[in-house]
Amino acid sequence: MAELSTLARPYAKAAFEYAVEAEDLQGWSDGLALAALVAQQAEVIKLLSSPSATADQQAGALKDICAEGLSATCQNFVSILSENRRLQLLSQVSQQFEIMKANREKAVDVDVAAASQLDATQQKTLSDALSAKLQRKVNLQVSLDKSLLGGAVIRAGDTVIDGSIRGRLTKLAETLNS
Repeated sequence: MAELSTLARPYAKAAFEYAVEAEDLQGWSDGLALAALVAQQAEVIKLLSSPSATADQQAGALKDICAEGLSATCQNFVSILSENRRLQLLSQVSQQFEIMKANREKAVDVDVAAASQLDATQQKTLSDALSAKLQRKVNLQVSLDKSLLGGAVIRAGDTVIDGSIRGRLTKLAETLNS
């Protein structure tokens, strides 16, 4: 997978720089996400991997399926990817674009798996604490995980904070066994 992300990086960077210049980050984000979703469908994968389909046919089919969801500049971007035989990178381009967008907006998506439902005050307190720690705006997504004995597991990108009772018991057992 590292190879695909390496190939996708210059395209994601170019799209991001254009979107910043055009002041249309959200429009590009939506367009790339839609194109990436369509490019992952079984029938579209067949078309994109078909050696008999020309670059124009592949790009045309993808643009037709996405229809109104792609701006003219996003459609041009899809054409460029197609000319370079890189349409299979749309998913990675979209992911990297989202990372660049989040970094620019100083935002991070945080997933919280809690043993019990968090009320609005608890969510606000947690969001504020994580915002201060991560120095970013936090987009909190809370889910209920009945397998946790208590506490919560917080995931923000590569950072995982295991504040669950199960995690603490495991850590204690490791300490006692070492």
